Amino acid sequence: MTDLPPAKTFQLGDRTVNRMGYGAMQLAGPGVFGPPRDRAAAVAVLRAAVEAGVNHIDTSDFYGPHVTNQIIREALHPYADDLVIVTKVGAVRGDDASWLPAQSAAQLTQAVHDNLRNLGLEQLDVVNLRLMGDIHVPSDGPLEDQFSTLARLREQGLIRHLGLSNVTPVQVAEAQKIAPVVCVQNQYNLVHRDDDALVDALAAQGIAYVPFFPLGGFSPIQSDGLSRIAARLGVGPLQLALAWLLARQRNMLLIPGTSSVTHLAENLAAGDLHLPQDTLDELDAVVAA
Repeated sequence: MTDLPPAKTFQLGDRTVNRMGYGAMQLAGPGVFGPPRDRAAAVAVLRAAVEAGVNHIDTSDFYGPHVTNQIIREALHPYADDLVIVTKVGAVRGDDASWLPAQSAAQLTQAVHDNLRNLGLEQLDVVNLRLMGDIHVPSDGPLEDQFSTLARLREQGLIRHLGLSNVTPVQVAEAQKIAPVVCVQNQYNLVHRDDDALVDALAAQGIAYVPFFPLGGFSPIQSDGLSRIAARLGVGPLQLALAWLLARQRNMLLIPGTSSVTHLAENLAAGDLHLPQDTLDELDAVVAA
């Protein structure tokens, strides 16, 4: 980390995106299942995000399922030329809202076509292969068959770029032998830093790292140390946690999610925070309370 304002943009494949993006997961109903309580509010959040300069939206057709992609299409189609929509495949939802692996060639191909249809696109900007692992913790295992399936769909022109989600460094290296990888999306935040070495290794290669649950996910980050520093600076603790991520490494792309326009504005304001080195050092020492 350096005592410099973080750059505002980064390359995601051949596209330049603002590092403060938006994650659409929370636009679905409770537990990311079914329709939202207020569809008009969900549409409003997406439009507010784009109007505020967000040009990187993260989604998946298994959010809902199908719900978030259909709302994105309703809110934003036809899409702005600079908007990059990143989706992921590799899971489906059970009737009981469970998250089930869907990793066969047929399932992955169907998922790509579902995303195309529900988003109203002829080509997907980026598709991440989401390995299920331990749900939110990666575990080693082969991915050649799955990633090769997506590589063939890329060669057919249905996908522009490929990425990975919930993967280990070994799996990243394996995938790179099959096709270029433009981003990795793993769990990472101020108090969950297992991927420190991977973040830096990807930065050296110019590959984006996109932390899911940047604010702790379904259980937001709770830390007395974080709250104390935030109070001293006069900012919200979750804003501060996002600013720390931006300062952590230049390849960090953030996709905090919310269903509230007010909360969206608070999240995006984190992109304007410049943290001096002594504050960064303090935050580096924060652990979950």
